Amino acid sequence: MSAAEAGGVFRRARGRTLDAFPSEKEREWKGPFYFIQGADPQFGLMKAWSTGNCDSGGDEWGQEIRLTEQAVQAVNKLKPRPRFFVLCGDLIHAMPGTPWRKEQTADLQRVLARVDSDIPLVLVSGNHDLGNAPTPETVAEFQRTWGDDYFSFWVGGVLCLVLNSQFWYDASRCPALKQAQDQWLDQQLSVAGQRECQHAIVFQHIPLFLQSIDEDDDYFNLTKSVRREVADKLVRAGVTAVFSGHYHRNAGGTYQNLDMVVSSAIGCQLGQDTHGLRVVVVTAEKIVHRYYSLDELSEKGIEDDLMGLMKEK
Repeated sequence: MSAAEAGGVFRRARGRTLDAFPSEKEREWKGPFYFIQGADPQFGLMKAWSTGNCDSGGDEWGQEIRLTEQAVQAVNKLKPRPRFFVLCGDLIHAMPGTPWRKEQTADLQRVLARVDSDIPLVLVSGNHDLGNAPTPETVAEFQRTWGDDYFSFWVGGVLCLVLNSQFWYDASRCPALKQAQDQWLDQQLSVAGQRECQHAIVFQHIPLFLQSIDEDDDYFNLTKSVRREVADKLVRAGVTAVFSGHYHRNAGGTYQNLDMVVSSAIGCQLGQDTHGLRVVVVTAEKIVHRYYSLDELSEKGIEDDLMGLMKEK
């Protein structure tokens, strides 16, 4: 499937918003709802990791196809429908300009095209989608293929911000693009800061931190100076949760009133977690989330206590 063909399948973000959710209809709180978060389908990593060749390996991705198909089937079976299904980056493994990128992209688009049309897809950019040090060209490629690399949308009175975390990791080759996102984010956070939304939540690929705001710098988090600056900005605006992937394990912690949620992968696991998805229930007062293995979600669906939260008014 070409990028042009995908345009007819995916409600891709354009103009820094997602038209699947008309803001004039979605700004008002109407009661609890839930969404599904996944991360890192990363077609090709399982073969590359198994051979110890993550830089240039990854010439097979049949396992990831099957796992992502299972994830899509599990999401489609859920009743009531989730409001949306967000994938927090590393959609494929092949970096820009490397072999198998087009093939991995085409196969993932084919699988994601099977997501029920009533469940909007929200696609987040990761380091493998843009490169560890993105350029204007790799960002433009992502936008053509998947949609905007950062944008916002309203759903049920909640302001959702999708961010390009690579700009905070290494923007040395695209400083103007980073500056543009920073300015846009400040404008968006001013809306959240005025408490015009029931909640404000963020989706990005790289976590601010894995467990603690003061932890050491690591490949899997943002540097101390960057993470604290961003976290303080989000906290001041009243953002209550950041959802990310990248770590291929479940992790997370809190900083003041901010919940940093790190979800393991649909694809390759680097720890002891299972291939899975996170169910996130949004109520008037709080955001409650739980990670499910793909088998659990496929066979049993969402547990009664989470379903009960959606009946509260």
